[in-house]
Amino acid sequence: MRIVAGKFRSRILKPVKNLALRPTSDRLRETLFDVLGDAVSDSVFIDCYAGTGAVGIEALSRGARQVIFIEKYGSAAELIRANLHSLGVEIRKKQDEPQIEILPIDTRRGLAQLAQRQLRADFLFADPPYDDIDRCVTVLNESELDHVLAETGALILEHSEKAAAPEQIGRLKRTRILKQGDSALSFYRWALDESEEGGQ
Repeated sequence: MRIVAGKFRSRILKPVKNLALRPTSDRLRETLFDVLGDAVSDSVFIDCYAGTGAVGIEALSRGARQVIFIEKYGSAAELIRANLHSLGVEIRKKQDEPQIEILPIDTRRGLAQLAQRQLRADFLFADPPYDDIDRCVTVLNESELDHVLAETGALILEHSEKAAAPEQIGRLKRTRILKQGDSALSFYRWALDESEEGGQ
């Protein structure tokens, strides 16, 4: 795996060893960040089911102000830490706010913690195991995403091309789906309420 673009462009990330992980491919990451574009710069980015941390590190490479990795498996969380270290990046604080953070807990608890902090992320990326998409959607539906994701924010769900990702997660409606090989990316944004729709 390599970083596609940004200040760490072409740097190699440590490979997966003896871990049941399916990292987001370089090509799919490139597609994802081509869509997100310049909005990643100075953004707050949450990488759920982070695995190797490749997606969050890509966001960091492209100028994200704050990146939070949520990964429940200790060995994977250590791999994220090792990949950051290999790039000369240390988990650090800026103005008393973590700029890079690893939450070694499951996504449900991680999002609950961030909701309590009312983080207001610009992007929330979720890449669960492809055979666990239904459970991931349940977790997202039950999470207080309105206390985690900014009004202009986006949720991106990676899933199998064959999986039927929902049209809506909570108040978030799918606005776009991109398919590439066996994988797909579904993009969700906040739906307008009836009063907002009526005023347009």
